[in-house]
Amino acid sequence: MTAKQILLVEDDRDIATLLQLNLEDEGYTIVHEEDGGRALQRLEQTQWDMVILDLMLPNVDGLTICQRIRERGRYLPVIIISARSSETERILGLETGADDYLAKPFSVQELVARIKALFRRQQAMGQDVQQTSGTITAHGLAIDPLARSVRLRGNLVDLTPREFDLLWFFARHPGQIFSRLDLLEQVWGYQHEGYEHTVNTHINRLRVKIEHNAAEPEIILTVWGKGYRFVGGPA
Repeated sequence: MTAKQILLVEDDRDIATLLQLNLEDEGYTIVHEEDGGRALQRLEQTQWDMVILDLMLPNVDGLTICQRIRERGRYLPVIIISARSSETERILGLETGADDYLAKPFSVQELVARIKALFRRQQAMGQDVQQTSGTITAHGLAIDPLARSVRLRGNLVDLTPREFDLLWFFARHPGQIFSRLDLLEQVWGYQHEGYEHTVNTHINRLRVKIEHNAAEPEIILTVWGKGYRFVGGPA
C-alpha cells in the first residue's frame, strides 16, 4: 500500500520536526513547508492526501490557504493546528473549511488519532457512495456525496466538511436515534468523553442552515434523553 502523503504547513521548526518524526513513524510521508505562499504552490504541484495547517504563517495565513483548498474541486482533508484556542477561533477555522481543529499545545498521539479517524471516515464515505444510488433527497434537500454538495429547494447550502458528513450520515439512517457519543464515533471517527458539546454545536449550526425554523426543527429532531433522529420523508 502506498504511504499517505501529508503536507505539513508549520513555521515553528521545532514543532514541525517533532510532528514529522512521529508521523513518519506511523507510516505517513510528510513534506514540511513553513511559508504560506510556498505551501500554496506545493498544493498546486502535488496530489496530497491531507494537509496539517498552522494558522499564523509567513506571507499567506492558514485560513486563506484553507479557503483556497475548499475552492478546488477535489476534496482534501484539512486539520488545523493553532495556538489560537478560543471557541470563536475554532469555529472560524471549521467554518472556513477545516475538517478538524487542534489547539496547541496538543499531544502527538491526539493528532495521530485525528488523522487516522479522518482517513477512516474518507474511506467509509467512498464505500457509502458505492453502495447507494448517489444523491439522497428528503425534505427539499438534495445531498450529493460525490460532489459533497447540498441543495435546499435548488439553492446551494454552504456546509463545512463536518456538517456535510453529519447530514449525510443522518440521511443514510432516517428514523434511527443516535446519541452524541454514537455520532462522535460514526461521524468524527473517535469517541472521547467531554467532546459531546461538539456534536451539539454542529447540529445547532446545521439546523440553522437547513431547517425552516432552527428553534423548532422538523428534519433533525432531539429525542430527549437519547440523542437525535433524522426524520424520514419525501423529497
